[in-house]
Amino acid sequence: MHLGNGIICPVTGIPMLVIAGVTAFYAYKNVKKDFSKDKISLAVTLTGLVFALQMINFAIPTTGSSGHIVGGILLAALLGPYAAFLAMCAILIVQAVFFADGGLLALGCNIFNMGILACFIAYPLIYKPLEKVNKPVLASILASVAALQIGAFAVVIESVLSNSISLSNLANFAGLMQTIHLPIGFVEGAVTGLIVILAKRIDAKKLSYSFGIFSIIFAAIISQYASQKPDGLEWSLLNMSDKFVAQTQWQLFNIAETIQAKTAILTQIPQTAANITGLLFVMVSMLFVCSIISRKMVKENAE
Repeated sequence: MHLGNGIICPVTGIPMLVIAGVTAFYAYKNVKKDFSKDKISLAVTLTGLVFALQMINFAIPTTGSSGHIVGGILLAALLGPYAAFLAMCAILIVQAVFFADGGLLALGCNIFNMGILACFIAYPLIYKPLEKVNKPVLASILASVAALQIGAFAVVIESVLSNSISLSNLANFAGLMQTIHLPIGFVEGAVTGLIVILAKRIDAKKLSYSFGIFSIIFAAIISQYASQKPDGLEWSLLNMSDKFVAQTQWQLFNIAETIQAKTAILTQIPQTAANITGLLFVMVSMLFVCSIISRKMVKENAE
């Protein structure tokens, strides 16, 4: 569901980037509600795990497409929505800057679609009420499906607003996006539910170690066997190819493409090395975020 520069025009991309930035500041200001210093190692390793899981595309039978776990609900379930959103920002920024996975011009849209909608809509409205009545698996599945569905529909709206898909083709594109992301949501929900249940039975220290180890295994080994079929968004666009209008005429498109060509250094090295380096970048980024949060909380307590 990573939108590229050619799908989103500046008229849509820039306001969405502002929305993402404002939301990140809001999350930073409120993160102390569900974050503590003893969650730092968990936050860092879980962020790494979600980053690694996003590398593993699985084939969707009979469709010719593939999907991967997004991880917004998983992050929110174990870290709370505010820290989860900041973790998702770290993941998406590293992917866009160092892998050119998702356009810089579309970064705000991607943060909105995969971060804001999961952490601040699906999590509090669907996951939290069901989790309170001790139904974590059902909560994980329904919230993950909802997050993917509304995220997929947001992609459709952003594409129409950018004129890459005409208003007359909205229903067709929406049908493709909703249909292909439905099974992905169920798979993500099942995986999320399993991890949430296991997390409740393992102490925090062992859990952090486990997440760290599995992150490395997924990034270095299992990702090599990921499906090469187009993901849900790519598959939908391929089916809309004769109706899709690339937004490449904008000067900001050229600037974004030029910047990414220079920053996407991890696309120029072997895949395993790139994945491990990217994993390190993500975990260090989240550690930096957690350090800032921790210092802020210490300062506020001292006052």
